[in-house]
Amino acid sequence: MSRLLKFNSLYFVLAVLLFAVEILIAIFAHDRFIRPYVGDVLVVILIYCTVKSLLNTPVLTTALSVLAFSFVIESLQYLNIVDRLGLQNSPIAATIIGTSFAWIDIFAYIIGIILVLVFEKIIHIRNLKVKTKTS
Repeated sequence: MSRLLKFNSLYFVLAVLLFAVEILIAIFAHDRFIRPYVGDVLVVILIYCTVKSLLNTPVLTTALSVLAFSFVIESLQYLNIVDRLGLQNSPIAATIIGTSFAWIDIFAYIIGIILVLVFEKIIHIRNLKVKTKTS
């Protein structure tokens, strides 16, 4: 039985790189595509990599949990949670939580999780091929 808490340096490096990209997008991308859509696709991948860097959890369980978490955050945006918590003057809260619900964001999160699952499947297939060759 594997341990639940297990540091994974590959996922950690990916999380750090994605976090840096997200910061660059937040600072420099003031357009109508990269910041709102690419940023949302990448944020679920960032969360996934962060979780996988610390926890030894199954791919599908982790991916679906991250997607559910993203849906919850988007639902809180629909409920104007930033304003309700009195954080409307906090640019950090507004950036992290978000301030407006959009169905397209839900779609972007789904695309991000699909990319995660495709990437994980490719890695799994390559690992199987490597194991088969070395056996």
